[in-house]
Amino acid sequence: MTSPPRPVAPAPAASPARGRVILGVDPGSRATGWGVVTQDGPDLAFLAAGTLAPPAGDPLPRRLAWLAERIGQVADRFDPTLAVLESPFHGMNARSLIVLAQARGALIATLAHRGVEVREFSPAEVKSAVAGNGRAGKEEVARMVRMLLAFRGECSLDATDALAVAVCCAQRLRMDRISELHGRSK
Repeated sequence: MTSPPRPVAPAPAASPARGRVILGVDPGSRATGWGVVTQDGPDLAFLAAGTLAPPAGDPLPRRLAWLAERIGQVADRFDPTLAVLESPFHGMNARSLIVLAQARGALIATLAHRGVEVREFSPAEVKSAVAGNGRAGKEEVARMVRMLLAFRGECSLDATDALAVAVCCAQRLRMDRISELHGRSK
């Protein structure tokens, strides 16, 4: 039996999360970031984050299986309401894009198999939602994620990217709800 993924930033010792649990995933075949936030009404809180890094020397099919198993363990541990990924960046070279698509497929299939709804946002949407600028750099996104979630722990850029996707989704869901309520009041 394999050990569960160790979070880079452990979940606080608190009562179980209330409201919506959102699992953000920043896929990659060599390193996949993940981050979990909870949304209770307008409140958004950090729960946990980490990076999954399969053995570098393994062939791609074994790395994909490893990632699928570990993201399944994360989903089992946190029981997310939904998972969200950043859509692929189209400026990548063809080989990298194919490998990324395979990693995304393994992760998405694993989450869907567990009944988790999966959504996607473009990189520009995520950066705009978190940093207010669709062209923000990774460091700026990481800094804003830390501020928005009042998070002070250590976290890889892959994990903060995953948290950024989760924050973007939470903001979008909140705005959709406000629009829905506003539409009913007319």
